[in-house]
Amino acid sequence: MFCGVIGIPVSLLAFFFLAGLHELQHLIWVAWPHDAGWADPPWWWALPMAVVPAVGVTLVVRHLPGQGGHVPADGLQLGGASKAAVPGVVLAAACALPWGVVLGPEAPLIALGGGLSLLFRDLARAPATRGSNQMMAAAGSSAAISAIFGNPLVGAILLMEIAGVGGPQLFAVMLPALLASGIGSIVFTGFGRWTGLHIESLALRLPDPPRLDTGDVVWSVLMAAALAIAMHFTLALGRRIAAQTTSRSWPLIAVCAAAVAGCVTLYALATGRSPAEAALSGQSALAGLAKDPHSWPVGALIAVLAFKGAAYALSLGSLRGGPIFPALFLGGAAGVLLAPLPGYGVIPAMAAGMAATSCAALRLPVSSVVLVALLVRHTGPLPLIILAVVVSLVTTELLSTATRRIQRSFPTRAHRER
Repeated sequence: MFCGVIGIPVSLLAFFFLAGLHELQHLIWVAWPHDAGWADPPWWWALPMAVVPAVGVTLVVRHLPGQGGHVPADGLQLGGASKAAVPGVVLAAACALPWGVVLGPEAPLIALGGGLSLLFRDLARAPATRGSNQMMAAAGSSAAISAIFGNPLVGAILLMEIAGVGGPQLFAVMLPALLASGIGSIVFTGFGRWTGLHIESLALRLPDPPRLDTGDVVWSVLMAAALAIAMHFTLALGRRIAAQTTSRSWPLIAVCAAAVAGCVTLYALATGRSPAEAALSGQSALAGLAKDPHSWPVGALIAVLAFKGAAYALSLGSLRGGPIFPALFLGGAAGVLLAPLPGYGVIPAMAAGMAATSCAALRLPVSSVVLVALLVRHTGPLPLIILAVVVSLVTTELLSTATRRIQRSFPTRAHRER
């Protein structure tokens, strides 16, 4: 009951947090260019915008408790919720996400929900134990992210799989998380209608897919393996950058923020399209891609995969945000690019691509299946989604094992010196 009650204030604060990010992003990438006389942001727009994440995230990481949240290259994390970290998480997200950083809001929402739930628990003077801390953090995080995925079930399953609990402990975490997630979804829906404020939830509108055939299965398996390899090296680069920013945060965070803006600028110069397509989380661009995939020529798809993928790796290792939304966009774009292959289709290709990249980025197979299945809103591609997730996870694990063996065979310079 207490977790259900906590879901209400946490959802309200998370709603206004997301609404503020959405309004700021609209102001930066739509309103300001229109006021200056441009229909879309000019090619150089991302360069001056990079000053805010370069300075703001660095100051938060260096001076505020919690360092603005965990490094996105480490994946989503549920443990370590802290009341003291909430201001830094909010400021880091506000200084990064609306200004063009290629990350999503899900990781800040998890940290925000967990920290706020512990704060309200202490204000109510409820007992504080190790078990209650885990339960409260899971419930608060579920309530906070219940709307961003467009379905409260995704958030609850995602957090339960992150927690990695099983047996009786699973029910102890599952019931409060499901309850808070459902209440959070109701609060999000109600406040969106009452206030007129808008938050973007991840929802796609796809037509009914045709029946699956041999080409869909074969191409999905091959694409899932290729995307898993690409995501493995993207995340590895992000983790390598993260290891460097730990000791030299000021110059490297600033350099990485400028490099992200450079990738976005190069995409705009190479394609003549809006730089917003290669910037930000990709949430809005993914909805547009699903609605009208033929509006993206082959050159634009190749360019966005290259430049947004590079910006994604840089953002993962240095800035603050979540890894899910850009991974979904990259998988969807790869699916649209490969959909003209013989016997393939746009909807099966997008579904398999998003499933492969999300699983490779998160290492959470059940959450990836549920998320993509609910996004597609059709049961037809579900076998391809499951197949792509399994292939992606196995490929990623094999690559990780091979990488560890190579590292043991060729020790680093510091290891040799020790």
